[in-house]
Amino acid sequence: MNTLNLKDIQNQKDTRGIEIQKVGVKDVEIPLIIQRKNNTGQTVSAKARINVSLPKDYKGTHMSRFVEILSEWGQKNLLGVDIYGFLLEVANRLDANSAELRFKFKYFIDKKAPKSGYSCPMGYDCAFEGNLNKETNKYEFILEVNVPITTLCPCSKEISDYGAHNQRTFVKLKISYNAEQILWIEDLIELVENCGSSPVYPLLKREDEKYVTERAYENPKFIEDVLRDVISELRKFEQINWFELECEAFESIHNHSAWAYQKEFLNK
Repeated sequence: MNTLNLKDIQNQKDTRGIEIQKVGVKDVEIPLIIQRKNNTGQTVSAKARINVSLPKDYKGTHMSRFVEILSEWGQKNLLGVDIYGFLLEVANRLDANSAELRFKFKYFIDKKAPKSGYSCPMGYDCAFEGNLNKETNKYEFILEVNVPITTLCPCSKEISDYGAHNQRTFVKLKISYNAEQILWIEDLIELVENCGSSPVYPLLKREDEKYVTERAYENPKFIEDVLRDVISELRKFEQINWFELECEAFESIHNHSAWAYQKEFLNK
């Protein structure tokens, strides 16, 4: 069959007069090279969501072009490096005023147990997000890290004759910062871990478990304490434009979670 004679339905005119804000593809699996702080690269398995705005006169967008451009840039190892350039090409080739890209991936860091020194990879759920508006010539990059920590209840410690209950707490941090500057995933994870009662480890021997539980007991934190401590550290970064912070503690003695949230604009 001659493909030149196939009708292009997407390019037909739509008469309903409705511009669609976001349309595209989601959960496209692709390998992604993430630049590490030690100047090496880590290849991760990522899921991509790519979308554009659709003018009111267009019946549909060309879904295959998203994957086509994604593959082209992936072969050039530019996906994790030049998200702005990728979005500009997507917007131009799909005749869109705006384009967005989001990568979700698991990032691994070799983490040593605090006493025995045993090292084991620990995975953290992370994301890159880019938003481009051609009409306003505005581009924004967003980095997301999700960090598990241990928190120990100060109230429980105070009122109990012995022991205290603790929680496994998840901290979700999203930040937008100037594209020409770099904030390393490793540094943000360490920042969050230092604000809990104790970090979480992938491998602990007996001497490590003793150290971790005693450290948490000596460093009790409400979820409000964690949120405020992280905020205090983030406010020191001049390059951050805004951050969104969410903490959820999965209680060990209650049938609910403790939750706290904050969003702040630092550089408007």
